[in-house]
Amino acid sequence: MNGEDILFHNNNDRMNRDKMNIDRMFNARRNMVIKLEQKGISSGSVLNAMMTVPRDRFVSEALCYRAYDDISLPIGFGQTISTPSVVASMVQSLKLIGDESVLEIGSGSGYQAAVLAELAQSVTGMERIPELAERSRIILNELRYNVDIVNSDNFNIIDGLFDRIIVSAGVRILPEYLLTKLKDGGILVIPVENGTNHYINRYVKKSNTDYFEEIIGRATFVPYIVDEKIV
Repeated sequence: MNGEDILFHNNNDRMNRDKMNIDRMFNARRNMVIKLEQKGISSGSVLNAMMTVPRDRFVSEALCYRAYDDISLPIGFGQTISTPSVVASMVQSLKLIGDESVLEIGSGSGYQAAVLAELAQSVTGMERIPELAERSRIILNELRYNVDIVNSDNFNIIDGLFDRIIVSAGVRILPEYLLTKLKDGGILVIPVENGTNHYINRYVKKSNTDYFEEIIGRATFVPYIVDEKIV
């Protein structure tokens, strides 16, 4: 066997290993989606988005084998990627039909932004930690998602109004100024502190001072921080 034969053999081995890894992740993702449906995620478009986006790309290689378990995972800097069931529930509650502009606050790893990009016309993510913002930009670009990641916690630098706003960090009380960035009839989904965890609340805006409110779930989130202060 000459050197070229060895190289060809090794390349085949590598391609077979890659194919096995892709197949393994596909099956894990499919099982995740089956469990999401069993847990009450009923939107076909959301389930398809969860099936399409590779969550393993948004966590470290050391944790990718846990990527499709329904658990939150560390992504560095004291932050986590939310559980698939929380992501699916929050995204489903936005009631996206494909022509919306969405703002995500606390975009972290970029995973939820990718799910949103499968479902909305445009997605803007805000992330206050520079390293996470840059890492998520790279991954989203590699996966060909057109998401604008803004490295800031200054809400005022974002221009325009949005059809939907989703906040991936917990607040003590609703920051009502968020409603000023929401179009009339728009939806805000945000975790609000309740003792040791958070209620996930949905607000439908009627005007800057009037909105409909309902609780859609419960989970634990990292705190929403602005100017180094917990909101």
